[in-house]
Amino acid sequence: MAERKAERTVAVLAGGLSHERDVSLRSGRRLSVALRDAGLTVQEWDTDASLIGRLRDERPDAAVVALHGGEGENGSVQTVLEMFGIPFVGTHSQGCRRAWDKPIAKALVAGADFATPNWVVLPHSTFRELGAQTVLDAMVERLGLPLILKPDQGGSALGAQVVRDAADLPAAMVGCFAYGDTVLAEQYIEGTEVAVTVIEGAEGPQALPAVEIVPESGIYDYTARYTAGLTDFFTPARLEADVEKAVAELAVGAHRLLGLRDISRTDAIVGSDGTVHFLEVNSSPGLTETSTVPMALEAAGTSLGTVFGDLIERAAARPD
Repeated sequence: MAERKAERTVAVLAGGLSHERDVSLRSGRRLSVALRDAGLTVQEWDTDASLIGRLRDERPDAAVVALHGGEGENGSVQTVLEMFGIPFVGTHSQGCRRAWDKPIAKALVAGADFATPNWVVLPHSTFRELGAQTVLDAMVERLGLPLILKPDQGGSALGAQVVRDAADLPAAMVGCFAYGDTVLAEQYIEGTEVAVTVIEGAEGPQALPAVEIVPESGIYDYTARYTAGLTDFFTPARLEADVEKAVAELAVGAHRLLGLRDISRTDAIVGSDGTVHFLEVNSSPGLTETSTVPMALEAAGTSLGTVFGDLIERAAARPD
């Protein structure tokens, strides 16, 4: 555990204007309480037009980015913090951009010989210019059914839909385009869904116990993620030892391949044959009462305040 300086002032950045504002505020509040309980002086800052002035005038000793979606995960806020020389917990701006773009993240992970479901990326303009039905027919011929459609950027499963019948594809595409101009269409793998948190310490990035996710509806969508009682979680996940090891190796591998820092969460599916499939990685994972990171921390015998307190000390000590 890093030596803690109680006099440090920490700014927890939350809120913002993305579709995930409410989730971010909940994460920020929970983290702030945990850090105060750990003895730190904490300020909760909404990420709005006042942010740059506050960074310039108040200059916290460190910041924690508890933003989800948009500027909080695509590297924009991280770039502002870097420009002002404010140490912060979390991935630097370039790593955030790599993780935020799901097709890029999948390509980098697949290039290191990790499994990931086959996919295609289709911007809205492709359907407009080449004919929607023609493109959809080609997509099904290439990937088969069922498919999962999701915005190529974004989180909390907003806009994500599973399609089992080709007749449902046009409506699903329209729903997905409501959250972005480009759709990632991916083979839907039936299996065990897991989330794996990676924390960096003195010995480098380490995977915490995997959390198994079992939504009542069968689909881990926005409602299932953030409504208590709609999803069952098992920590550690009910996996065979060799699969558990493979899941941890994937999460640490993705963290390193994408150049992430401090904390990340990798989402994966374990297929019926035991193959671990990479889905996506989150550089600013949720910390709400239904989020998997606090569950993993508890299973590892630690807590939100302890881990983030240590990460704050590491951030404040970094030369950059």
